Amino acid sequence: MKGLILSGGAGTRLRPITHTSAKQLVPIANKPILFYGIESMAAAGITDIGIVVGDTQHEIMAAVKDGSQFGVRVTYIPQDAPLGLAHCVKIARDFLGDDDFVMYLGDNMLEQGLSQFVERFEAERSSSLWSNTPAVAQILLKEVPNPSAFGVAAVDEHGRVVRLVEKPKDPPSSFALVGVYLFTARIHDAVAAIAPSARGELEITDAIQWLIDQGEIVRHEVLQGWWIDTGKKDPLLECNRIVLDTLEARIAGKVDADSSVEGRVVIEEGAALINSRVRGPAIIGVGARVVNSYIGPYSSIASGCEIVDSDLDHSVVLERSRIVGVTRLTDSLIGRDVEVLRSQARPAATRMMLGDDSRVELE
Repeated sequence: MKGLILSGGAGTRLRPITHTSAKQLVPIANKPILFYGIESMAAAGITDIGIVVGDTQHEIMAAVKDGSQFGVRVTYIPQDAPLGLAHCVKIARDFLGDDDFVMYLGDNMLEQGLSQFVERFEAERSSSLWSNTPAVAQILLKEVPNPSAFGVAAVDEHGRVVRLVEKPKDPPSSFALVGVYLFTARIHDAVAAIAPSARGELEITDAIQWLIDQGEIVRHEVLQGWWIDTGKKDPLLECNRIVLDTLEARIAGKVDADSSVEGRVVIEEGAALINSRVRGPAIIGVGARVVNSYIGPYSSIASGCEIVDSDLDHSVVLERSRIVGVTRLTDSLIGRDVEVLRSQARPAATRMMLGDDSRVELE
C-alpha cells in the first residue's frame, strides 16, 4: 500500500501566516503538522509516499527532503492549482499505479494511528468478509454536533456507505467525513468519470458517490478519538493543547537558580530560562531565551525565540520571534520573525504594522 498526502492549497483560513509559509508546516508542539501524518503512515508500514504540493512546494521539500528521516521514500507531485481532492488523485496516477493507497489531508490531525484502519481494510479485502466482492474504498467518519458544516455520510444497516452529501441543510446522519481515505485502483475510474463541481473542482465525494452508484462497496469506520482540521487558528491551538498534554518532561537546556519549571515541560537543547517561570504542559524550543517572564500552560515556543518581561499562555510562537514587555498574551498564534513589543514612545498609543488578512484583538 502507498500513501498520498495532500499538501497543496492556499491556506486562506490561516492568513497571514500562510502568505509566506505552508499551512502544513505550522507547528503543533514545535513539530510541523505534516510530520505527524508522515510518521503515522510510517508506523502503519507505508513507506512509499507521494506528497502533492502547490505554491509552497520548495518549503515543504526543504523540510521533508527525501523522507529518509522518517524511514520512508517521498515522491513530490506538483499541482499547478488547487482543483480538488479528486484532482490530486488524478495527477498522482503515475505514482500510484494500480496499488491500494491511503489519502491523507496534510493539515488534519488524528488521535488514532492509521495502522488498525489499514490492517482491517487489507484483511477484509483479502477475505471478502462483506460479500463475494470486497470493498473498493473505506472512509473514516466522526460523529459531530454540527454535521451541516461537513461532508456527511449515510450508512445502511450493514455498515455500507450508501450516500455522501456535501454540507447538507438536512443531514442524513451526524457522521462527518474525516480527511483520511483508503482506496483501491478502482478510484481512478471514478475520478475519470466525474465532472468538475459548481466551484470548478473535482470532488472526492463525487468520486466516491460514483463508486457507490456503480454498485461498488464503500465501507466506513468511526473514529473514537479526536480529529482536528488545523486550518484555522482556534482548532490549531486546541490541537496544540491536546498534543502538549501527551508530553513527557525533559530538560536539556539551561534553567538558572532564579527560574522554576512546573509540570510537563520540555526545554530543548540550547534554550535558556533566566529568572522565569514555566508552567506546563509547555515546550521551549532549541536556542530560545525566556527572560523575566512567565510561560503558562499549553504554550509552544519555537526555536530561536526570545520572550522578555512578558507573560503568555495557550499560544503558539513560531521561529525567531521576539515578545518583549507584553504583560498578558493568550490564545495567540504568532508567526515567524515577528516582534511584539511594549513601546516607550510618547504619546502612549497602540502602533501597528499588519499584513493582509491579519487579526488583532485589543483589550
